[in-house]
Amino acid sequence: MRKLFFLFAVMAIALPASALEVGDMAPEFSLQASDGKTYTLSDYKGKQAVVVAWYPKAFTKGCTIECKSLAENGHLIREYDVAYFMASTDEVEDNAKFAAEQKADFPLLSDPSGDVAVAYDVKMPVLNMAKRVTIYIGKDGKVLKIDRDIKPATSAQDMAATLGQLGVARKE
Repeated sequence: MRKLFFLFAVMAIALPASALEVGDMAPEFSLQASDGKTYTLSDYKGKQAVVVAWYPKAFTKGCTIECKSLAENGHLIREYDVAYFMASTDEVEDNAKFAAEQKADFPLLSDPSGDVAVAYDVKMPVLNMAKRVTIYIGKDGKVLKIDRDIKPATSAQDMAATLGQLGVARKE
């Protein structure tokens, strides 16, 4: 019985206090990107919706397919008043090479410490890698949707459809 109690106590400490949920304020971030700039979430508050597509690792099969989808079909997403990013725990240099190879015309954010991935509840246990999860954030800074069912090949089309379903304004 003591061992069971100890196990539950350890699990309670190891688990996050509360997972990120729809309606929560999105955790602030300021991350370097593949284009040499630093992007800060609060810069978009009151101005534009934000989408962050977390992915596990640059240059891997699924991540390459997802990045290509966003690069080749980004015009569908840009019909909306939204800033969109891919994000991983890769070093900024790796993401810059990956973005160049995939001809990404949008920034890839780097979170090598994994701190932002933890705040967004997308970090894999033990590994310093993010799960494939797309987070939609409204102009007010609140989480609109957490999509855990990502299909890399149709990522751009799915993202654009979701923006429409969420009522994100189209560009004029």
